Amino acid sequence: MIAPLRATVNCDMGEGFSLYTIADDEALMKTIDLANIACGFHASDFSIMNATVAYAKLHGVAVGAHPSLPDRQGFGRREMTMDPEELLSCFVYQIGALHGFLKLHGLLLNHVKPHGAVYGQTARSLALARAVVAATKVFSIEDHKVAFIGLAGSAHQVACEEAGVRFIPEWFADLEYDATGELLITKIHAPVSKEVIQARVTRLLQSRQITTNAD
Repeated sequence: MIAPLRATVNCDMGEGFSLYTIADDEALMKTIDLANIACGFHASDFSIMNATVAYAKLHGVAVGAHPSLPDRQGFGRREMTMDPEELLSCFVYQIGALHGFLKLHGLLLNHVKPHGAVYGQTARSLALARAVVAATKVFSIEDHKVAFIGLAGSAHQVACEEAGVRFIPEWFADLEYDATGELLITKIHAPVSKEVIQARVTRLLQSRQITTNAD
């Protein structure tokens, strides 16, 4: 008999901008373990980052950076050509912004998780994956190593293993996978019902099987 899995819940947070609000971050923060906070390039701004970090501290949630391609209009879901050195700089810039707010609130950076299109690009390209993992290592200190959240079995995991960065494999209950198990990242995500989410989560935890669009 296969032993059921246990899951840590992470959630993308702080994805509003100025007076525009996306989701109820304060309420959601009470239900999760890890918060991936947008760093300004696909969503968020300095006030939202500060407030979201404060919510995380209040509820004991570990905070990670959620950097993106510089594509606010497309919400970071449009692929962009960048060489590895440019992408490294892009990530260091964004993670550094969030790192400042964490320091303001007396917290440490727990992890980095790429957002949207760059998540898929770095999962496929080892050169790009090495760049974003290198950016992650910049913010590690001797007694606190920053982890990287990514797609299991992809270039994310390979790059982390090469660099000695702790890799946290991730599965999405609200996104689609194809028959080969590849994550499908689209510009627009259709809403998924609570019942479908529950069925997918139950299947993964009990049977260690993901649901694909071929099922």
